[in-house]
Amino acid sequence: MSSIVTFRERLGRGVILADGAMGTMLHQSGAAIDACFDYLNVSDPARVAATHQAFLDAGAELIETNTFGANRFKLSLHGYQDELGAINAAGVKIAREAIRVSGRQAYVAGSVGPLGVRLAPYGKVQPEEAFAAFGEQIKALIEAGADAIILETFTDLNEISEAIKACRAVNAAVPVIASMTFTRDSTTIYGDSPAEVANTLTEVGADVIGVNCSSGPSQLSRIARIMHAAQPGARITVMPNAGFPEQVGGRMIYPAAPDYFGDYALTLRDLGATIIGGCCGTTPDHIRAMRQALDSPTRKASPILMPSTGQELIENVEPDREKTGLAKRLAAGKFVFTVEMAPPRSFNAQKVIASAQMLKEAGADCIDVSDSPMARMRMSPWAVCHLVQDQLSMETILHFPTRGRNLLRVQGDLLAAHALKVRNIFVVMGDPTAIGDYPDAHDKYDIVPSGLIRLVKHNLNTGTDQAGNSIGQPTSFFVGCALNLCPPDIDKEIGTLIKKIEAGADFALTQTVYNPHQVEAFLKRFEQLYGALKLPILAGILPLYGARHAAFLHNEVPGVDIPEAIRERVNAAGEVAPTVGVEIAAQILRDLNGMVQGAYLIPPFGKYEMAASIIEHTLQKA
Repeated sequence: MSSIVTFRERLGRGVILADGAMGTMLHQSGAAIDACFDYLNVSDPARVAATHQAFLDAGAELIETNTFGANRFKLSLHGYQDELGAINAAGVKIAREAIRVSGRQAYVAGSVGPLGVRLAPYGKVQPEEAFAAFGEQIKALIEAGADAIILETFTDLNEISEAIKACRAVNAAVPVIASMTFTRDSTTIYGDSPAEVANTLTEVGADVIGVNCSSGPSQLSRIARIMHAAQPGARITVMPNAGFPEQVGGRMIYPAAPDYFGDYALTLRDLGATIIGGCCGTTPDHIRAMRQALDSPTRKASPILMPSTGQELIENVEPDREKTGLAKRLAAGKFVFTVEMAPPRSFNAQKVIASAQMLKEAGADCIDVSDSPMARMRMSPWAVCHLVQDQLSMETILHFPTRGRNLLRVQGDLLAAHALKVRNIFVVMGDPTAIGDYPDAHDKYDIVPSGLIRLVKHNLNTGTDQAGNSIGQPTSFFVGCALNLCPPDIDKEIGTLIKKIEAGADFALTQTVYNPHQVEAFLKRFEQLYGALKLPILAGILPLYGARHAAFLHNEVPGVDIPEAIRERVNAAGEVAPTVGVEIAAQILRDLNGMVQGAYLIPPFGKYEMAASIIEHTLQKA
């Protein structure tokens, strides 16, 4: 051993600062990104030693061997599987020698990463095969003199459990550090929550549990606090990336500066972390800043960087989840433009995507995707939402009617939407099937819109289904409701709106508005009864295409009342009526300024260019 104090004893004597990103440093020193970094232990030990030395000089007390991928499965990709023992032993030897040369008191952790293959039931590799592969590598590391084994960057809870069991089988006394990585939703890719991970790693027998890689210090500090709250007696390790990576000029750039890591070293210490360090993108400068912060007798953690209590996050994970862009814009008081689009009648959505691209370029913030408008068969809207978000990086609002769905399908469809990253939903009753292409299709429903809003906000968004069963982790839906700002009975409409607000509605999309004075009257009446309406409102704007269109809406569509002056103006426009319709719509929006928080544009007959013109016209006049 390189130290009189064993590593297990050292675990009980305060925070241990680990090193940073071995792979980042090796690549920066000239190693090819597609090379087998583990084989450098044999082919270029001086390069590896220099990296260890740099982290030791920066103040690291725990350095990890360059063996993250030195298992049989990953080494076989490069043809080095028969040299597994030599590669792992060399990794320990290089680290041990770097400590001797530095003259510092430090420890060597044998680094073990995932096998690079999927375990059953997600893949073909059986647990016993994984156990044997981990055992083979771990045995080589321990026999070479590693002070501890660190299992890091695992995504599969079953796989890391096999690795911990393998450690115990090889040497029951060796300290085991077990760390997993999480998605931006703060769950593993298989949906395990930080609390579930903490409980399992502790039960299987890890000495230190925690999180590494993932994103930056902010996210990982929150995850660590949840894990600590779930297992108060556990030792915790936290090793974040240097922020969320961005690709610039063909290179991955990590934005978090060393000083930022220095601040977070104190935050992680105060959270109770036993081992802290860095992962992807962290350099000796990051570790040096952490060392200096930890060694300062007067420096204190910034309260701004301290996350909410772990118990709060366990009880309600939603604050730890990313808000939608729509939610952020409305919260910031920014005017929002959304445009309704109908799914295609076929499986080809390219025309819809092209139109959405045009709307995005015009300034639209979101695309509303309707569900079987006019009760006519079309592609499922959440597929269109997914395609728009995936191909255009543009948020969508999924229209979700309750009509025609029982409670089983309602909840299953919502979970499917969430899995496709669709987070904004607009709850409506939906068009009756009697008016569409399939009048004999059943029209039954188990839940009304206000009831569905309550189900989403009070059940799914808190982690349970309607029956009270766990769904694993909470959803994070931002829920809209329908509203008529120009109703025949204002008090009745206000009563319905109150039910939706009490159910948890986050915003409202309204029926079409042609008379801003009616909107003003509605809002004044609401204020008389309940105080100022705080629910963000996106006013429905349907531009008139021509005289026949205006006449049809005014005379045949319930709830639509187009002032005579507007109808006369459209009638007199003749062939340029669509242009006049855009001008009228833009003027209505200007007249609504201060009364609503956004526009819900409904282009007639798929004329999406009219919506684009309204947005551009409105923005130019702003």
